[in-house]
Amino acid sequence: MGIDFSHGDASWAYSGFNRFRTRLASEIGINLYEMEGFTQTEAGKSWEKITDNIEPLLNHSDCDGILSPEECKRVAPRLRELIKDWLDDDYDKVKALKLADGMEEAVNMGEDFEFI
Repeated sequence: MGIDFSHGDASWAYSGFNRFRTRLASEIGINLYEMEGFTQTEAGKSWEKITDNIEPLLNHSDCDGILSPEECKRVAPRLRELIKDWLDDDYDKVKALKLADGMEEAVNMGEDFEFI
């Protein structure tokens, strides 16, 4: 089992998607496990002060829900920017590029990008 998306062909195991988002968060100076919704023992830090365009992808369920076309317009280019220095054959970079492609496809179709 894992996570797939309504557009494009990106997919991860749940554990892999968690690892991927943890890497993205660290790229913008966030420890994902200190954030609201990710801590095990306490409330966690609020997402309200996070203004980076990648925030909708980080602050999201890992198994369902949507990103709107407007969110995808912000997330996809930021995602590409954050991973640009990762090795070209890095598993997460390959998947992330597919994820960005899927988000852009959803934007072009005027559709929500679903986590399934």
